[in-house]
Amino acid sequence: MGQLASYFKHPHALVETESIGEGTRIWAFVHILNGVNIGENCNICDHCFIESQVSIGNNVTIKSGIYIWAGTTIEDDVFLGPNVVFTNDIRPRSKQFLQNPVPTLVQKGASIGANSTILAGITIGKYAMCGIGSVVTRDVKNYALVFGNPARQQGWVNERGEKLQQRTASLWESTNGDIYKETSEGLKPHKKQKNKF
Repeated sequence: MGQLASYFKHPHALVETESIGEGTRIWAFVHILNGVNIGENCNICDHCFIESQVSIGNNVTIKSGIYIWAGTTIEDDVFLGPNVVFTNDIRPRSKQFLQNPVPTLVQKGASIGANSTILAGITIGKYAMCGIGSVVTRDVKNYALVFGNPARQQGWVNERGEKLQQRTASLWESTNGDIYKETSEGLKPHKKQKNKF
């Protein structure tokens, strides 16, 4: 008798990969090709397609209607809203098959709002927040808040997605008193308050 899968797969999902972490849930009409790596405790909602050469970390939420193409890496704790669009070819043409997908990286804890479009080859930084309907055509810094078409930075957010207030030229503060320091890569935690939630 074979070993039972440690993840949930809806009867109407088509899953060709065997690399799926414990506690992950895959819902109806999802198609996942062979060669995809999916971490633990992910939730992949209805009507999604995930192509080979995609890596998905732990605790990732992929809402309905998302197609993730080869060359995309999604790190731990990422949220992808409904109908987010990824690309992997800067100059697509019919019947010209892509030999080397352009890599796209969504880093730990980032959130991408519903109906956003992500240009191939960019990096969305740690804990960044892309507002709904954003057209993201350039790299997004760690903890940056971006939205619009094209998406432009509109401020900074913390790990909970709350907008930060500027305190000095390079320091930003959350409502609970956590301090973040601005760097060339975005923000980084500078001073965390203990037990102040």
